[in-house]
Amino acid sequence: MTTSDAAQTATRIRLAREDELPLLREVERASGEIFRDIGLAEIADDEPLSLTELGHYQRAGRAWVTTEGSAEGGGAGGKLLAFLLAEPVDGNLHIAQVAVHPAAAGRRLGAALIEHLARLAAADRAPRLTLTTYREVPWNAPYYRTLGFGEIPEPELGPRLRLIRDLERKAGLDRWPRVAMSRPLRGV
Repeated sequence: MTTSDAAQTATRIRLAREDELPLLREVERASGEIFRDIGLAEIADDEPLSLTELGHYQRAGRAWVTTEGSAEGGGAGGKLLAFLLAEPVDGNLHIAQVAVHPAAAGRRLGAALIEHLARLAAADRAPRLTLTTYREVPWNAPYYRTLGFGEIPEPELGPRLRLIRDLERKAGLDRWPRVAMSRPLRGV
């Protein structure tokens, strides 16, 4: 087994716990720093989601984390490396956010979280996953295309996804080109 294989097998995906919400903020803040390197300092400087906002996802059972190792005594802990937040939008499951700590970059943890969500969504008979992202940032839309996502033309957005895009525009996120994307789910 290679070192990267060992690293992959040492991680696990599970629902986030309430006591981990401050750690999600730390991962979000750290993962945003890479935007500074491509001239999007405003994104890097953006305040992470509040504990209240994160708590909404966690209490609804729509916040997953990837951890490595385990807590002392075999508990459900371990070092938190990445997280994904999702919510139902227009009959689909929408990825509100996925973040990977830079120290764990390149291990396909974000892809593993998305695949985990895709299995859950397909089991719940959701027709597709959706998300919004930056069109030209390499680890955004170009990366999501490698995971089976395609662009949704603006006229085809459902009402809630259209509202999400409108809120992004009002927040000034469209200073850089953004796009809504979807991925059909198998077995639906």
